Amino acid sequence: MRIRTSTSEELPVLQDIERAAGLCFRDIGMDEVADDEPLSLEELSRYQRAGRAWVAVDDADRAMAYLITDPVDGNIHIEQISVHPDSARRGVGRALIDHIAARAAGDGVPALTLTTFVDVAWNAPYYAARCGFRALTEAELTPGLREIRLSEADHGLDRWPRVCMRRDVG
Repeated sequence: MRIRTSTSEELPVLQDIERAAGLCFRDIGMDEVADDEPLSLEELSRYQRAGRAWVAVDDADRAMAYLITDPVDGNIHIEQISVHPDSARRGVGRALIDHIAARAAGDGVPALTLTTFVDVAWNAPYYAARCGFRALTEAELTPGLREIRLSEADHGLDRWPRVCMRRDVG
């Protein structure tokens, strides 16, 4: 497995990865999440052109997972991470996160942040146990994270408990 920035040609593949990865939410009664469409090609292209879209690729250089980020309040916020189910449970997502953490540390960025579902095994529990994230208290939320949570609520994601998490990288 290798990690590199994404190419514009593979952006439709990133959408396919997210759709496939989202299907597992149907198994736990979160059909709305499973049915949610990935970011548009235009949105993904903005991340790709800005150098904020990475892929984990197999030996044939085919994307099997991706991660996109936003700068939020001086940290790197993981906007989306998706691993194709055919590549799940092999440390691919963790490798992407570790790659971004190393880049952040090298650039003097203090932390990674993300928002995720509290009660989904491969979300908050996984990020805490395997990836070094901790849940933030309400008092620890930065203005940018509060804005993200409001946007998520507007999108209906607050139907299930959500949490903001942080991984210090410095």
